[in-house]
Amino acid sequence: MGQAIPEYPVDLFSRESVRNARAVDDAVREFSPVVRLADGTVMITRHADVLAGLQDWQTFSSRSRPWHDPKSLRPEILLTDDPPRHTHVRQVIAQALSAQVLANLRPSFERDAAALVEELLSRQGRTIDAVKDITQRFVYKALPDAIGLRVEGREHMYRFSHMVWATMGPENELFREAMVDLEPVLAWLEQCCNRENLADGGIGMTLYRLADSGAITQAEAKLLLQIVLSAGADTTILTMANAMRAFSLFPEQYQKVRSELSLVRTAFDESLRWDSPSRMAGRIATRDVEIGGITVPSGQRVGLMFAAANRDPRAWPDPEQYDVTRDLRKQVGWGYGVHACVGRVLAQLEAHSLLTEIARRVKRIEPAGEPEPWMTTIGHGPATLPIRLYGD
Repeated sequence: MGQAIPEYPVDLFSRESVRNARAVDDAVREFSPVVRLADGTVMITRHADVLAGLQDWQTFSSRSRPWHDPKSLRPEILLTDDPPRHTHVRQVIAQALSAQVLANLRPSFERDAAALVEELLSRQGRTIDAVKDITQRFVYKALPDAIGLRVEGREHMYRFSHMVWATMGPENELFREAMVDLEPVLAWLEQCCNRENLADGGIGMTLYRLADSGAITQAEAKLLLQIVLSAGADTTILTMANAMRAFSLFPEQYQKVRSELSLVRTAFDESLRWDSPSRMAGRIATRDVEIGGITVPSGQRVGLMFAAANRDPRAWPDPEQYDVTRDLRKQVGWGYGVHACVGRVLAQLEAHSLLTEIARRVKRIEPAGEPEPWMTTIGHGPATLPIRLYGD
């Protein structure tokens, strides 16, 4: 038998910890490869062990997770499934995000990016918010357009994403704040993903047509569409905002991207490693497993700490450095293995469209103040990010 799991004395999800999430997550990683929190949840903190856990879905199952409430507003399909059901449903959503579907979306994404950057350059030299004015503005148009949502009601997207992220963490003060006045959001969610409310040719109707073919049920098509809506917005918004912040803090790296636009994709993925928009993923151990000489018992709910793992100096040379030439094959911001992010191709297309247009037309990006963090427990990133842009 291995050692007992050491108790960790800090609440990782308090308001103060969320405000300082980078330092908090890095500190717990250096404390021990495995820790137990006050509520009994166990955190696995280091890159090699997080990666191994993501690759071994039989041992670290998605069927349950810390703070899991099956009655929560979060769509459960995919998130709490393991193979073979997970494999089948994942194949269906992959068809809805096929190369042909994405090729059809690319022109509209590029038009939206060009129009946005043109407007931003009219404000060059002035302080703007990289979240509200750039990444959120872009994604909250591009994503619902791609899905085929009506324009009416899109103002609920931020509240919906915030509520979904809140359900992934403990029911603390931040959770309760996110759940205030949720009825209008739920009413919109119930209606917006119904077949009769979707435009033809979008991801939403593609899913319903796959249901018509018998690949999934009509109810599953709606749940999958809600998953795309909930998971595809704020992670992309935050990761692109982190890329913008990195461009401002590491101008030599931004100039590399400007001189070689093929680096845009690596720049986006490096921002995902450098400051992950998800602090952890939840799992349940199906057998006793030893990690770093410490035994995690069967039936234990665990968190695999993405953000801490992605900055683990055991895995990454100079992890605080943002480097667009870094080898990122083992970064875990997208997840890994059978549960790797199924919407990755869509997020990368959105990011490629916007960040490429920025790199083409914006000569430099300067910080204009400190970012304000998004106050949610498991999600992580800036709620506001003041910067200044300068064109050629």
